[in-house]
Amino acid sequence: MPSDSKISSPTDSNTAFPVNSRVVVGLALPMTLAYLSTPLLGIVDTAVIGQLSNAALIGGIAVGAIIFDIIFNGFNFLRLSTTGLTAQALGRKDSKEQQAIYYRAVVLAGLLGLLTIALSKPFLEAGLYFINPSAEVEAAVRTYFTIRVLATPFSLINYTVLGWFLGLGKSGTGLLIQTVLNGLNIIFNVTLVLYYDFGIAGIAWGTFLAEALIAVAGCLMVQMQIRKRFDVEERPSRKRVFDRTALIRMFSLNRDIMIRSFALLFAFSFFTAQGARQGDLLLAANALLMHFFITGGYFLDGLAVAAEQLSGRAIGAQYRKGFEQSVRLTTLWGFAMAAVLTFIFWFWGGHLIDIMTTEPNVRELARTYLPFAALTPVLAALAFIMDGLFIGATWSRDMRNMMLLSLMLFLLAWWILLPLYGNAGLWIALWIFVSARGILLWYICRKRISESFV
Repeated sequence: MPSDSKISSPTDSNTAFPVNSRVVVGLALPMTLAYLSTPLLGIVDTAVIGQLSNAALIGGIAVGAIIFDIIFNGFNFLRLSTTGLTAQALGRKDSKEQQAIYYRAVVLAGLLGLLTIALSKPFLEAGLYFINPSAEVEAAVRTYFTIRVLATPFSLINYTVLGWFLGLGKSGTGLLIQTVLNGLNIIFNVTLVLYYDFGIAGIAWGTFLAEALIAVAGCLMVQMQIRKRFDVEERPSRKRVFDRTALIRMFSLNRDIMIRSFALLFAFSFFTAQGARQGDLLLAANALLMHFFITGGYFLDGLAVAAEQLSGRAIGAQYRKGFEQSVRLTTLWGFAMAAVLTFIFWFWGGHLIDIMTTEPNVRELARTYLPFAALTPVLAALAFIMDGLFIGATWSRDMRNMMLLSLMLFLLAWWILLPLYGNAGLWIALWIFVSARGILLWYICRKRISESFV
């Protein structure tokens, strides 16, 4: 079945489920808190390795993190597709498919993790070639990467476990998994670096241990949930798990999400590169201001998760009213959250800039372009919500195509505006990119609603 095909489950009064602000906030809040714990891990890692008074080790962590961000952003489809497909199976009340989706995803995650380990040397060499760090930093990166890459199968399995629980609407469990994962990572890193003097290898082994333990614990939690929710006769057969049509649908969905993710990563990398071409001061100022956008994204991602679960469940249940209510409420809450963030960034952004840097020229330049960064949450809010809705509905082809179209508009705007307005033109091009994604998907959403509900 193609990823954007019509779901033909009959409407049934038993498939209706509540969709209100309490449900939306109940799904969004735990994952917002979970996502906000992620940057804390990076801060602690840098602070821990910084106690060794070796700048090369700090650089090694930073460069290694960039390489892994690229790898794991490419594999984020495991979390997203598992959430959407599980939510739809939940809406259809298809107990066997709810379990089969998890088994398919966890097998795929394990295989992709092992493949990544097998190809780790080319990944590392390519990353070092493009980043071109100093010899001392390169040595630190090699130590960090070769150890941490061993955790990849566990990391990807954790994506699927998280995605499965979110698809069932259990965002509280998602918060628990993410918080314990990051907490264990911090504890192991501090212990191995500061108490056992493992150096940068301690950060890598700490991540490995945390990911492995949570992967085992997460899989056990899934099995406990399966035993709790489903009778023995509801267990899927091996034939059901590896059903050809279901596998094709999953691979098609994952392919589209992966293309979308890489296009998004390219856009932000291109933005950073264009800032660098305007000089070190503008590069530093833009890097600081992008933290405002990234922070806003952590808040909006929680609402995107709520949109994923509710839209997927409504599609599976053929519950049009529930889907439309999900669109309305998640969009309303998304813009409300974005408005609060814009207000904070606009009026207190200067103080936040002063906390992030003491360099007076960077402070002044960042303040000049602060309004552009402050407005990004409001302009990007619709894109976050629509992404969540389209992932849940598994309208992946539309999501991929509109991302590519938005990227073309971004590059066209950059080409026209940068020579005219300099760095302001670059920020306006970013505005056009994030706004276009939301508007294009919103326009298509109205058409897909009519086509998907019979």
